[in-house]
Amino acid sequence: MIESIFRRLRGKRILIAGFGREGKSTLSFLQKFLPHAIVGIADKNEYAFHDVDKERYELFSGDDYLCAASEYDIVIKTPGISLKDVDIDLSKVSSQTDMFLEAYHDQVIGVTGTKGKSTTSTLIYHLLKESGKDVIIAGNIGIPVFDCIRNINRGTIIVYELSAHQLQYINRSPHVGILLNVFEEHLDHFGTFERYKDAKVNVLRYMDHADVAVLNNKLCFELASLDKRYVDFENYNFNDYNINWDKLPLLGNHNKMNVKAALCACYSFGLSVEDLIPHLYTFRPLEHRQEFVGTYHDVRFYNDSISTIPQATIAALTTITNVDFLLLGGFDRGIDYDPLVYYLKDNVLPYLLVTGKAGQTIKDKLMEVGYKGKIYEYTDMESAFDILKRYAQNGDVCLLSPAAASYDRYKNFEERGSVFKDLAKKF
Repeated sequence: MIESIFRRLRGKRILIAGFGREGKSTLSFLQKFLPHAIVGIADKNEYAFHDVDKERYELFSGDDYLCAASEYDIVIKTPGISLKDVDIDLSKVSSQTDMFLEAYHDQVIGVTGTKGKSTTSTLIYHLLKESGKDVIIAGNIGIPVFDCIRNINRGTIIVYELSAHQLQYINRSPHVGILLNVFEEHLDHFGTFERYKDAKVNVLRYMDHADVAVLNNKLCFELASLDKRYVDFENYNFNDYNINWDKLPLLGNHNKMNVKAALCACYSFGLSVEDLIPHLYTFRPLEHRQEFVGTYHDVRFYNDSISTIPQATIAALTTITNVDFLLLGGFDRGIDYDPLVYYLKDNVLPYLLVTGKAGQTIKDKLMEVGYKGKIYEYTDMESAFDILKRYAQNGDVCLLSPAAASYDRYKNFEERGSVFKDLAKKF
């Protein structure tokens, strides 16, 4: 298990590429288990090194911070680092995910997808925990897996939320791998949709005959040539089980798919679906995902800040009905907004509030197709609420579901959602 990680690293000159949360976790791991290793740290931002022993480690920053890779035997890349335009020997590139899956493959349920992976991962963790299993959750949900190693025993099940960034350079897939869906996203990192999708597919690409891929019907068909053991969660027969779908705490058809995928994954890991069903009703949905904030001054507010692609916003609009004010836009990553534009053309809302370059792109496209609703531009969340104060009436519904990333103004979607919630509560 952990010994396979030591074999990869012993006697090697190691470069940590990226020194955010996961980079710091890797350094802590090396300090604990391989204290005499030769380690360099590379990050574009030199301020990332403010608490690093500059006498002990070689540090590289600035625009050419990854040029040092040629001096090292192995590069442990963190998820946020793109190698798209970097001249680097890819045979040297590894990651926490790559080494962890090699070491603990048999114990891992890996979950990926453009949307739904955090909800599905957390639901699987909940189902297993409530079933009395020894289980941990880690990965893209905010917990580096190297931080969890001390808590892993032979019987521990690891629910691993996996982004495309984490899957890009791996050589082993999880024992049970879930691929929920694939839509255009992160084109700024991958360059093309094909490269992004190719990274996602790694969640099952390196499986053997004993492993199980849990996919929706469309992906089962598209990826059949990979010759893996598939479970089609979308068409899995749940009619024999007494599931009251209307009483589940997760709303919408997209969440029904997440529930089906979670149940199929647990079943593939040897659990009884019938025994899991009671635990579905005690799950608490995650924040910023079609979250009902409350009713303030007779206006109902919903926070769906996690929606960073058009398909997620469409899903929100089909779940939360009678929306009067929709807040759209943010950082434009070059994704195709046509699906949302044509949905809105056919389902006109009273008010669209748009912001950022993505908002301008959406507005321009809506104008081209002859959208009939009112569109207002806003510069920050406070100005959006100024528009609300001017036009909102008793009984109106306001939804933040931006269909765009938040990086033009906020640290992440969580910060954006929190600002929205704070302003809603003061409305």
